[in-house]
Amino acid sequence: VQLQASGGGLVQPGGSLRLSCAASGSILSINDMGWYRQAPGKQRELVAVITNGGTTNYEDSVKGRFTISRDNAKNTVYLQMNSLKPDDTAVYYCNAHLRVFGSIWSKNYWGQGTEVTVSS
Repeated sequence: VQLQASGGGLVQPGGSLRLSCAASGSILSINDMGWYRQAPGKQRELVAVITNGGTTNYEDSVKGRFTISRDNAKNTVYLQMNSLKPDDTAVYYCNAHLRVFGSIWSKNYWGQGTEVTVSS
């Protein structure tokens, strides 16, 4: 199983970016999908999560600015980030809690991270 994240980059304060993360491999089912971030010198934190039914949850500082969505047919999760602030600068990691063929358990898988820098 691979999670391939893309969409990071350098953006000015107030700008927008859209992150994508596609899961591939012998996937039987995907439960929650989410985005985490880790800023320099800080611990990794949850940014947003979405269940396979579409229920979402956000970290307080991104509510009203970020929107998480998913395309179940494509095993892909997105993070639309608007009104970006310098404090949003971090490496963003996607996460999927999924079950592969041949396994009776689901477990967490991580993408490789995509860097977001918000700076003028």
